[in-house]
Amino acid sequence: MNPQDLPLGRHVDYPRTYDAALLFPIPRALGRDHIGLDTAALPFIGVDRWHAYELSWLDAQGKPRVATATFAVPAHSPHLVESKSLKLYLNSFNATRFDDDADVRARIAADLSRAAGAPVDVAFGLPPIDADDASESIDALDVAIDRYGPPDASLLASDAGDIVSETLSSALLKSNCPVTGQPDWARIVIAYRGPRLDRAALLRYLVSFRDHAEFHEQCVERIFTDLRARTQPQALSVEARYTRRGGLDINPWRATPGTERPAAGRDARQ
Repeated sequence: MNPQDLPLGRHVDYPRTYDAALLFPIPRALGRDHIGLDTAALPFIGVDRWHAYELSWLDAQGKPRVATATFAVPAHSPHLVESKSLKLYLNSFNATRFDDDADVRARIAADLSRAAGAPVDVAFGLPPIDADDASESIDALDVAIDRYGPPDASLLASDAGDIVSETLSSALLKSNCPVTGQPDWARIVIAYRGPRLDRAALLRYLVSFRDHAEFHEQCVERIFTDLRARTQPQALSVEARYTRRGGLDINPWRATPGTERPAAGRDARQ
């Protein structure tokens, strides 16, 4: 059989020289309009933390250098950066010479900041894998589920007479990329203070994203918005840790203003 006839995709001509124009910014307002958010008065703070596992360039003598990196894009930036374009952009460094490592870091920071429309922090290295997780998983609940899309906020429920502070998590969140259709897998961590969430209802709600097509960042904003509207917590933090694809993973975090940003970390699946 001719390899060209196999259903494995087609050859992709990856960039051979550095090219900042490969970055594809997408207005956050497009997704936020669908959720019903007022972009002029967002109800949350947050950041999108990217981990890059496949970064390489040539030094001044032409010798390859390799590194990992962490990018932090503020949630208030007017644009998000489409993940495949970010992968292609980082690959454009592979055969390009730079005077030193600091020049590479500064170049990436400048290009991502320009694409996002706000300052983006760039650092070499990755946060550690979390050894201890203080959250309580709801995945073992014995729950019958039959809704897999679109996301259904009406599934959410809480006990208004019982005010608690707790951190819940689920590794069953799945959605689909609206550009490529590929599956996006994540563990989500929800920390809140307010009426006690119905855990079975929460799990049904999270699984209702399973056939939904939306960017990672927008899924997290939708979850935050639905929880805030349906359960009215006094404080809320939502973080999703997506598994990597194409050498990248993304970890969007949204929270009520005044919430302390969670420590950067990675899951074993990442």
